[in-house]
Amino acid sequence: MSDQRLALLSNDELLRRFVAMEREDRVRAELKLRMIGEMDRRGLAAELGHKDLVQVFKHLVQWDTKFSQAKVASARRLTAQVGPSGAEISPELPATAEAMAEGRLTEEHVAAVAEVMKDLPEDASAEQTAEVERLVVDFGRDYEPRITRKLGKRLVYGMFQNDEEPVDKEPEPPVNKVVLRDERGRLRFWGDVDPVIGAMFRAALDPLAKPHPTGPEGPDPRGLVERQGDAFAELINLVLRAGRLPEHGGETVTMAVTVSYDDLVNKTRRAVLDNQQHIPAEDVRKLACDAGIIPIVLGGESQPLNIGRKTRALNAGIRRAIVARDHGCAFPGCDRPPRHCEGHHVRHWADGGETSSDNCVLLCRRHHDLIHHSDWEVKITNGIPYFYPPAFLDPLRRPKRNPLHMAS
Repeated sequence: MSDQRLALLSNDELLRRFVAMEREDRVRAELKLRMIGEMDRRGLAAELGHKDLVQVFKHLVQWDTKFSQAKVASARRLTAQVGPSGAEISPELPATAEAMAEGRLTEEHVAAVAEVMKDLPEDASAEQTAEVERLVVDFGRDYEPRITRKLGKRLVYGMFQNDEEPVDKEPEPPVNKVVLRDERGRLRFWGDVDPVIGAMFRAALDPLAKPHPTGPEGPDPRGLVERQGDAFAELINLVLRAGRLPEHGGETVTMAVTVSYDDLVNKTRRAVLDNQQHIPAEDVRKLACDAGIIPIVLGGESQPLNIGRKTRALNAGIRRAIVARDHGCAFPGCDRPPRHCEGHHVRHWADGGETSSDNCVLLCRRHHDLIHHSDWEVKITNGIPYFYPPAFLDPLRRPKRNPLHMAS
């Protein structure tokens, strides 16, 4: 189609044709993989005098080695193969092959599903394996490969690694290491700490590592590494002065730990740090003794969760409440943690919306801008934020949640 004819298409028609072409490309890609799988099954490379298909494709279609290896690996996962005894072996990822044939998945999705399936324990049953693949493929129908991989790994963790710990088992103390070395008048150091300390360190460092506001001299010239270095130096000074840590998100730097009462009592591995890492519930008991750790007691300490029309700024109590509910950016498929998020009024404050946990949602800066400048809508129903996509993405505008931050 010529550029002139493209220019005559409406926005809806342009998007519709693009999506249709993308689906067709995915179907063709699946067919090509099945063809590669058939070549592999026949042993075509040996018949042609080559070591493997990678060498064949190097001369046949000028593919690079890594590219060819990825194609052959995907083909073997999606097509039936011949075993050492000559018997036919079913495809490794049958549900993935079916979805790709429908034009719903890309080759990158195939690699993501395969990576998730490697996390399954050796004693997983055939039924469990099929169920995990089906659920991960469903993630792939709605999300890009990176998020599909992340959701899949979380799914496997929840299914196979959340068993209760023996009550009488003494947890092994975490080992934290820091190596210090003086070199040419500078101190060089390297650290390796457990997830709890790591999350606390990030929570303290992030607000200090923000770029300086643009001023007469222009934007902040420092890169991320230099900003983090300066932030670390400032953090040391603040610690030495004690009690003067800056505010971040409306309150003194803290770290939240979310865990249900039942999980805490039963000591199951379901506590989640605000960076989405899991820790044993037994560790939460120790953390609860630390004043720098915020136990999520909504509405506690006389902090109101609804300040009405008095101000549009979120106070510490309201922010803690929506952090405990949303666990990060609530936009579907976003994995930004709470410390990178802002409070968004579902009904704008200027339009009469209240500043309350029932009218506010956590959004990262990118998705905050998107909500304000696109046809995406967010509504809070029964205390849960739901997002309604524009009609061009889903004509039915079916509500979506963010499974990345939902309780596992």
